[in-house]
Amino acid sequence: MNSITQLFGIQYPIIQGGMIWNSGYKLASAVSNAGGLGLIGAGSMYPEVLREHIQQCQKSTDKPFGVNVPMLYPNIEEIMQIIVEEGVKIVFTSAGNPKTWTSFLKEKGITVVHVVSSSKFALKAQDAGVDAVVAEGFEAGGHNGREETTTFTLIPMVKAQIKIPLIAAGGIATGRGMLAAMVLGADGVQMGSRFAASVESSAHDNFKQTIIATKEGDTQLTLKELAPVRLIKNKFYHDVQNLYTNNPTVDDLANLLGKRRAKRGMFEGDLVEGELEIGQIAGLINEIVPVAAIIDTIIKDFEMAKREVALL
Repeated sequence: MNSITQLFGIQYPIIQGGMIWNSGYKLASAVSNAGGLGLIGAGSMYPEVLREHIQQCQKSTDKPFGVNVPMLYPNIEEIMQIIVEEGVKIVFTSAGNPKTWTSFLKEKGITVVHVVSSSKFALKAQDAGVDAVVAEGFEAGGHNGREETTTFTLIPMVKAQIKIPLIAAGGIATGRGMLAAMVLGADGVQMGSRFAASVESSAHDNFKQTIIATKEGDTQLTLKELAPVRLIKNKFYHDVQNLYTNNPTVDDLANLLGKRRAKRGMFEGDLVEGELEIGQIAGLINEIVPVAAIIDTIIKDFEMAKREVALL
């Protein structure tokens, strides 16, 4: 048992990323049932849909699970109220100031974790009273930090600054990656891309197949003027790059992005005009399997790597 398994009451220090359009109750409950911490991705859900997923998750697992809440989305007050009403015990916040909601949640007895991309924001999160932080490197899929600090660099830097438990994210999809992150100072890991390509992920099968076809160099961080996001290089991505050649304004980029582009790509399966968010580690993911098999493989890989390191 370490600080992360103790904090959440879970078997393994593995947290599933609360990814939009991928992280419904089926994925979250499967991860929790397999010994990790599953997270429902509230960012892609209207408030009442979130309520339904929380209730379904409670029926599907008797293990701890949480909700990931990107604070840049509308209806945030309603979402937080539903989380409290439905008795959710763990909340991961991201994309906003941790001071805004941490004290409110903590007063309700909820464990709060905040996602950061730098040591500066890790310290702000600690000062805001969160129970742990996720330090997410530049390799991660989806919305990302502007600093482009890699996980390998970020984890020891954050570890040197904070006293609360540290979860590493970005570019981790294997037991060996998990061990490397923990050697660098992490107490646990968060994995998104690996679970996006699982049987229980709510993503469209077109997107899952694209993940396992993605190779090294097939993703890039873009749209920093709006909110930095790592995308697979499809037609939409190339449209964005072509627009950059004309020195676009923020409004030009926002108009091209439009509405519901991520839903179109990841949930509805439009591989041409959709926004396909995935991490660099997709190049190591080559099959879609059930969550239980993913976690079993990760733990076996982790234990084997530990034994090999002990022989060095």
